Amino acid sequence: MIAAILASGLGFAIPLLVAATGELVSERAGVLNMSLEGMMLTGAFSSVIGAVESGSAVVGLFWGIAAGLALGMVQALASVVLRADQIVTGLALNALALAGTTFGARLLFTDRGAEVPGFDGLDLGAVGDLPVIGPALGQSVLAYVLVLSVAVVAVITSRRTSWGIAIDAAGEDAVRADWAGVPVNRVRFASVLLAGALAGAAGAQLALSEVHTFTDNMTAGAGYLAVVAVIAGRWRALPTVVATLAFGVAQALQYSLPAVGVDVPTGLLLMLPYAIALLATAGLVASSRAPSALTRPFARSATGR
Repeated sequence: MIAAILASGLGFAIPLLVAATGELVSERAGVLNMSLEGMMLTGAFSSVIGAVESGSAVVGLFWGIAAGLALGMVQALASVVLRADQIVTGLALNALALAGTTFGARLLFTDRGAEVPGFDGLDLGAVGDLPVIGPALGQSVLAYVLVLSVAVVAVITSRRTSWGIAIDAAGEDAVRADWAGVPVNRVRFASVLLAGALAGAAGAQLALSEVHTFTDNMTAGAGYLAVVAVIAGRWRALPTVVATLAFGVAQALQYSLPAVGVDVPTGLLLMLPYAIALLATAGLVASSRAPSALTRPFARSATGR
């Protein structure tokens, strides 16, 4: 039972981890990317279309990344260039993505009966037979590629690199960062695009590795959980990873407990990830500090230069 929960929990946690990594970079740069849910949803939808039309799961993955990147472009234009309210813009994009993908799914997938190419779990042989951790390691190739990508992004944007320092400067004090020569809006724009690309990849992972299809609102709040994971992780990489793992296991319990005969009300299981998220943020946010310029748009004229 523990092995099954761990394997399923890791499967749910990987899309959260990928999306949360992009969100962490975006928030460190000063942009609260509330449209993460919509980016994941459009990524999932587009990846399925790409996989079905091309017959290749790899092509579907790139379609998903492109869709997330496109929505990231819209978010960046609205919040960084036009300086619109970041929260309102994000929620509006989420609503648009939900309506658009629901309509598109009913238009394109109904009665089509097409098989969706996807990424299957790896057969690790004797390693997969190891107690507890063996089944958890049997994730898809895409899952391992995305975890590696997250590690690369974490290193490149760490506080020990010039890009990481520029990101933190843009998110802490945009005016002084501009005085020091940091291209604040370009850093923020690039950070939002990165978040969009990773969220699109996370949606593709969910659709092509975990479900092998697309259903209405299949992310079911995963994008919001990724945002909460960044907050619960106190805007640091390692605690954010721990938060995504906790949320992933909580989501896995929705399916694992009934499967083994544990009688728990369905409503309680459905609310479990969000209850854990609420408890995590309530206990940790008070002892942490968000980037000072988070949600604050920057206009270079405000520097007086």
